[in-house]
Amino acid sequence: MSTYYPRTKDLTRTRKSVTESPPASPSATDKNYRMYAEALHENEKLKSRLHDSKHELVKIRSQLEKVTQRHERISERSTVLDSEKREKQALEKRVSNMEDELKAVPALAQVRTLRRVNECLLAENRAMLRVLARLSETASMPETEDL
Repeated sequence: MSTYYPRTKDLTRTRKSVTESPPASPSATDKNYRMYAEALHENEKLKSRLHDSKHELVKIRSQLEKVTQRHERISERSTVLDSEKREKQALEKRVSNMEDELKAVPALAQVRTLRRVNECLLAENRAMLRVLARLSETASMPETEDL
């Protein structure tokens, strides 16, 4: 059983004739004509539904693309935020270390000052000991004039 598919021009003519005027005599041809008309009508409905579905699919794909881009931006932002957090923590740690060093600097300066003062006092103390040693030597020596 072979099926005959009319060419596009024939199909267009047939569609026009189907929609314009059905045949007048009720016969087997009329039943075939009605079946053809129903099939043609069903085909048009299906084409319309297919067109609507394609349009809806395009719309959904567009929405999906927007959502995907939004998620990518959010992901990029969270990655940037994480790296910024790590950088901020590193900088805070560095600042804390520098503050500790600054606190230690006056203590070091004070220690250096105390060492200098201590060295001066030691030098002064040695000088006084030398003077005292000379004075005690001169006091313990007899006078030579009396001789």
